[in-house]
Amino acid sequence: MRPLIQLCGQLFAPSYQKFYQALAQPQLTQHQVQQDICQRLIHSQYGESLGIKSIADWHHIPIVNYDDIQKWILTDAGLTLNPPQPPLKRGAELKALTPEKIIFYEKTSGSRGPAKLIPYTKSLRRSFNQMFCVWAHDLIVNGPKFNTGKLYFCISPQFGTGETNIPTLQDDSEYLDLWLRWLLAPFLVSAGVVNQFRDAVEFKEKLALALLSAENLEIISIWSPSFLRVILDYIAQRFVVGLQPSIQNPRRRATLREVAQKFLVGLQPSIQESVEPSLSQYPWTEIWPNLKLISCWDAAQAADGAGLLRSLFPGVMVQGKGLLATEAPMTVPLIEAGGCLPVLDEVFFEFEDTNGQIYRLEELQLGGVYGVVVSQKGGLYRYRMGDRVRVTHFYLETPCLEFIGREGTISDLVGEKLNSDFLWDIIQELGLTGACFTSLVPVTFPQPYYLLLLDAVQETETEIAPRLDAALMRSTHYRQARLLGQLAPLRVLISKRIPEIITNFKTRSGQKWGDIKHPLLETSPIHPELFQQLEQLHHN
Repeated sequence: MRPLIQLCGQLFAPSYQKFYQALAQPQLTQHQVQQDICQRLIHSQYGESLGIKSIADWHHIPIVNYDDIQKWILTDAGLTLNPPQPPLKRGAELKALTPEKIIFYEKTSGSRGPAKLIPYTKSLRRSFNQMFCVWAHDLIVNGPKFNTGKLYFCISPQFGTGETNIPTLQDDSEYLDLWLRWLLAPFLVSAGVVNQFRDAVEFKEKLALALLSAENLEIISIWSPSFLRVILDYIAQRFVVGLQPSIQNPRRRATLREVAQKFLVGLQPSIQESVEPSLSQYPWTEIWPNLKLISCWDAAQAADGAGLLRSLFPGVMVQGKGLLATEAPMTVPLIEAGGCLPVLDEVFFEFEDTNGQIYRLEELQLGGVYGVVVSQKGGLYRYRMGDRVRVTHFYLETPCLEFIGREGTISDLVGEKLNSDFLWDIIQELGLTGACFTSLVPVTFPQPYYLLLLDAVQETETEIAPRLDAALMRSTHYRQARLLGQLAPLRVLISKRIPEIITNFKTRSGQKWGDIKHPLLETSPIHPELFQQLEQLHHN
């Protein structure tokens, strides 16, 4: 397969060269992309409503969030808002957001509702395609020496059937053009067709078997590192007796049996003491001796999870992903650059500081922290992503950007993207009576989950927890994280002493009494010491 891998590198080379040349002239490249995107806007109903005639009118385009443009997106999708809004022109020459045909819609978590639909055009999908080609070429040329190219490319599982009749993304491979999917097909390790999974248990079983069967696996590409940890936990619980008999290849089955027997011999003292082996004791590098690369998030809340994978797979390159969202590809990691570079030849970038000042890519300063605003080729213009980045260094003439977290009140432990507006609506629906203090806090140990803190309500903890958890499951990403086991079940703690304990902890940590706030949704994981104090309330 090595010659075929090298051929792929050659096919990806034009995309890489185009991107590399753009890095040396970011201002010119961004101007060209801006002109292209502005022409799309001009020939849309949205652009007409704003009075945009040329690129000189760019500053008249408002910086928006999803809720600001939802009616335009739903118009193209043939849907209506609830409650209904005055209809936009249907069947007119101009399409709502872009003159280009929408080929499908992808769901992602919304701010005040369960999901939002992001329109995809062929041009937007080509932007994702270009980013993938740049990343793959860099790995082939500058990364580990791949011999088999066997790749597990994360497919977001879907459980049950959808109710919408609009075209949606069926799996993650559809971010790529058809020719690239065809080219990658011989290398892919798959658990099966995503819509055939009855539930998360079936998905984990099929994926675990697919990965264990892939003796030549070299690359694992996932989103959150916790996703891989969930699968490793599943394999660990069944490695010795549960999964091996189901491996179809006799030679591979025999190899895994030998690895398991060797593992059991090494565990004899622990077995005698009835101590369950930790994840780090399992022979992962013997199970996949050819593994060379794990691609996953490794910044902000994902840093600890990526660190765990590095400890479990010594000698394997764990590469942090660039900043990538359903709405747009934003940055791509380059080995030679030592960081993540903006996809500046496909997306037009603007950056917002804490004072609301807007900067272009070439105006960013070393060490500066900014919110990301994108204009892309699928109909989103000056769209506020809600991500914050820091300029770490420059490569050629282009700033490298490090993701440092989400803006505002969004909590994102494993990709669930809980928003305070969405949470507020749910708390109101639950109708909790008697509470003066309500705060949902993320917890990272022993595994990630959410803890709802209340001072006093009529309902009990066991009554509230399942209702709240079920309501939060209306969020696409939260539901998936719960079903896969990336998030443990939500817990509730009720005590009149909670506000006092939290306030005292914050004042001891240096906060001024008058500056202390108790937000409905905390965006940073709870401090272990504070968690321990609250847990004592539960046990007393």
